[in-house]
Amino acid sequence: MSAGRGLRRTGDASAEATGAGRRDTGVIRVANLEIRPSEFEVLAGGKRVGLTVREFQTFLVLVQRPDRVVARPEIYAMVWGGQMAYRDRSVDVFVRKVRRKLAAATSGWTYVHTHVGVGYRFNPERVTSL
Repeated sequence: MSAGRGLRRTGDASAEATGAGRRDTGVIRVANLEIRPSEFEVLAGGKRVGLTVREFQTFLVLVQRPDRVVARPEIYAMVWGGQMAYRDRSVDVFVRKVRRKLAAATSGWTYVHTHVGVGYRFNPERVTSL
């Protein structure tokens, strides 16, 4: 079952204040994730996922393009800036770190799918046991 199409943004400049007087600006809710770009924070199943800034940026590039394969050089350009060097594995390393942290925070979901030789696609799916 695919949950990727349920991408929803909430909040804007006119949003009601939330929490301790902060505004809920640009929060993305999809599947069991809550992504807060302005705070560089991801919650999975209500639990905070401790992503570094670079990990968060890598994940956000994919989240903002649901169901679309994003090529490694495109991810690299958006996160690191500039052109990716030949055989640079930075994107792969950071995607692997994000996957591990998401898996540790929540079970039963897979979020980022590999397209061998091309890049990655964000499409949350429930994992079913056989």
